[in-house]
Amino acid sequence: MGEIATSDRQITLYYNSKSERAKQTIAYAESEGFALLKVDVLKTPLTGTQIAEIANRLQLKIEDLVNQEHPSYSQHFEKSNLSSDDWIKMIRNNPEILKQPIAIRGDRTILVETPTDIIKI
Repeated sequence: MGEIATSDRQITLYYNSKSERAKQTIAYAESEGFALLKVDVLKTPLTGTQIAEIANRLQLKIEDLVNQEHPSYSQHFEKSNLSSDDWIKMIRNNPEILKQPIAIRGDRTILVETPTDIIKI
């Protein structure tokens, strides 16, 4: 069992409050009547264990959770091969570069590409 508590009754949404996609996803989910537990990664940083668990649930490498197109990434970092621990530290210290929103309900986890993706969970 992982560190992230899940429920079939509500969607846990990890998001960046400055993201337009996240705002649209929340508005869409709320208009559809979904029960949401919202976790703003800028205000509530993810632990290293949570980051690793999310990557595992999405069947991605930790580095694939990093939005390398984000302006903050390109300003502060160069594309490089890092260890999983280094990628986790990068996300923890710069949560805005995390690809998001990420929705979790029960055993299902999705990376929300468009706001309507939330209905897939």
